[in-house]
Amino acid sequence: MSDHTTSPSTGDHGEGEPTPVLPARRHLLVGGAAALAAFGLGAPAHAGTPAAAGGARALESGRNAPVPRSRLHRWAADTWHSLDAMTDPDTGLPADNIPASLAPGDRSGYTSPTNIGGYLWSTVVARELGIISAADARARLVRTLTTLEGMEHHEPSGMYYNWYDEATGDPVLIWPENGTTVHPFVSSVDNGWLGAALLVVKNSDAVAGPLAAAIFARMRWDAFYNPGDGLGGHPVVRPGGLMHGGFYVFDHDRPGGVYRGTHIGGGDVWLTTHHYDTIVSETRITSYLGILTGQVPAQHYFAPWRTFPATCDWSWHEMQPVGETRTYLGISVYEGAYTYRGMHIVPGWGGSMFEELMPAVFVPEEDWAPRSWGVNHPLHVRAEREHGLVEADYGYWGFSPSSNPAGGYREYGVDALGMNPEGYFSDQENTNYDVGFGECRPATNPNPDFKTGVVTPHASFLAMMYERGQATANLTRIEKRLDAYGAGGFYDAVAIDGTIARRYLSLDQAMIMGALGNVLEKDLLRRAFSTPDVESALRPVIGIEEFGAGPVGD
Repeated sequence: MSDHTTSPSTGDHGEGEPTPVLPARRHLLVGGAAALAAFGLGAPAHAGTPAAAGGARALESGRNAPVPRSRLHRWAADTWHSLDAMTDPDTGLPADNIPASLAPGDRSGYTSPTNIGGYLWSTVVARELGIISAADARARLVRTLTTLEGMEHHEPSGMYYNWYDEATGDPVLIWPENGTTVHPFVSSVDNGWLGAALLVVKNSDAVAGPLAAAIFARMRWDAFYNPGDGLGGHPVVRPGGLMHGGFYVFDHDRPGGVYRGTHIGGGDVWLTTHHYDTIVSETRITSYLGILTGQVPAQHYFAPWRTFPATCDWSWHEMQPVGETRTYLGISVYEGAYTYRGMHIVPGWGGSMFEELMPAVFVPEEDWAPRSWGVNHPLHVRAEREHGLVEADYGYWGFSPSSNPAGGYREYGVDALGMNPEGYFSDQENTNYDVGFGECRPATNPNPDFKTGVVTPHASFLAMMYERGQATANLTRIEKRLDAYGAGGFYDAVAIDGTIARRYLSLDQAMIMGALGNVLEKDLLRRAFSTPDVESALRPVIGIEEFGAGPVGD
């Protein structure tokens, strides 16, 4: 079974609990816009296949559509308004979420390192877009970082707990929504997004930058890195080593799946036995930070699965992949890919836009790794678009973990693009896509009848970095036809029957701000994060790989 951790249902996209050969292609030395042109990604994979009229019209309406800068700027300004409303003016910490009222008294009462990081990079974007002044941005950054510097955290690693009270900066020990006990947990991916934001601020503001740099300098990414040394009797079976989901700090009645030890000294913690083990995952930002700081070896990048194996004893995952094995830095890598709508795509765990694209908000992966991410990113966007507009005929697209319009939170995605056998589904009815596993497992539902689709705007904003016209047209339809827009910008999610999750999540709003900063200001966050030093550490590692992705038959 996979040693993988799924995303949670808490609204922060962070820590959760565990769940249990393609022919050699020509080397495509293209990336970014060149890759889009080379693969003809402006057109559907099956242009000759009849599609329902609604889906076909929606598909055509986005192709080469002009994109008024004023519209994108309005969306950014309204999105910033929600982030501002979520943020406590004294601490500078953003709440995790807020309803459509945007009233200070309706803030969630808790925040996370991811949320704090999202507010920091959003502040930089708001400044560059002229939404707030440079003086206002600087005051906000200093206020937040000053609070952050003094917050209780795990001192040996410099890492922060999962939950804090945004009004005080104190750790949350009693969950405000139901009164249950909260055990302080240090999440590798949550701290990864905070670390990314600190580097952005470090390189973006002369006054706040040194404070951000000081906080980042005390963060030990190797605290999460299990090199496979058998520590605590729990060796990692993947050569190159994997990242723990995180660790608990204090001795208490801990949830299962932990063991006592430490990778960095400074006293034992209770490390998770589960690790992040798939490359198409938001968690690769933590790997990038470990590698670029020199705390984690480059070989670690090649340890996570691209897909699980194609053999029958692995037939529990979504479909049988195709691919071949290659070796990088001494690590043997199965370059598997799934087959979907005329494309070979390296899948994630759940098949969501967030897993695929969020690290690319900061790292120009498609340019630095043109034969891997330069192929997979645009294909994933195309696949999500075709799923929503053609296969499922929702009339809309963009699937990622978000609020559930029926209440609560849920992981949404395109089932065919995720290895999770239980699926991240694109509709409320959890319509399962099952094409079987070659001769190992028969298909049970290869041609699903999809029903009430749910789209989240942040997925389309991430896709805008690759399909600007298509994504903008989709968002315009969501705003005007589904009326999923309020004073704080797009609501978090909407079902195609018109049911709306009328709230804002700070991380999802921050992803929107980040993507718009890159689209409107020439890769703003990428330039702030991916400095020459970062490029010299990461590009030689990720740039040598060739995924098994590409059009079928290529």
